Amino acid sequence: MSTMHSVFLTGGAKGIGAAIARRLAADGARVIIADLDIASAQALAAEIGAIAVQLDVADLERVQRTVLDTGPHQVLVNNAGIDQHAYFTKTEIADWRRLLAVNLESVFATTHAALPAMQAAGFGRIINIASEAGRMGSRGAAVYAAAKGGVIAFTRSIARENGRKGITANVIAPGPIDTPLLREAVAAGGDKLLDAMKGATLAGRLGTPEEVAAAVAFLASDAAAFITGETLGVSGGMGCGQ
Repeated sequence: MSTMHSVFLTGGAKGIGAAIARRLAADGARVIIADLDIASAQALAAEIGAIAVQLDVADLERVQRTVLDTGPHQVLVNNAGIDQHAYFTKTEIADWRRLLAVNLESVFATTHAALPAMQAAGFGRIINIASEAGRMGSRGAAVYAAAKGGVIAFTRSIARENGRKGITANVIAPGPIDTPLLREAVAAGGDKLLDAMKGATLAGRLGTPEEVAAAVAFLASDAAAFITGETLGVSGGMGCGQ
């Protein structure tokens, strides 16, 4: 990656986001880590030579201002997201609005702010982190799956509108990735639930944040200039079924 590239990364303080920040900074990019957890974002930024900004991605107007104030950016990585495991009849309208605001509407806001500068420059890389749930659906996470499916459709549309402007737009769909957040989520289910997650992949294991980060780095690079409108599963073959 060019040392001239500026990357705006949401949800970059921990887990997958932190691995992405470390990888892109190591590749020479100027990385803006936007996260609600400013203390963790600042600690990581100090470690890797990045810039930390506090951001609630559900605040769409602030999202747009922050992207513009820290830009222009050549690379946009939308990683921020939240999940909620509950059967659909146990969810409320407030849950729907909250999950869509964080997982989908934030992607609209960052893209809307970053895209004009990319168009003017004739170059851009938009990489949105979705989930295999957005392609396959999810028992117990219908609202989350709907939001991530929306990210996939939105990204394809941005790719169609900008394919001849030097801009690519792609999705990475992780499967079960070994992060502290995942470990917390499965704590109640214990080893049985963890084994089920591993068994849902053809690889028979959890992925690592670094494996997702490697895919982001590739899609951000010149080597991926002819790849756009695609969804890359980093899920150990989970999307293939068994």
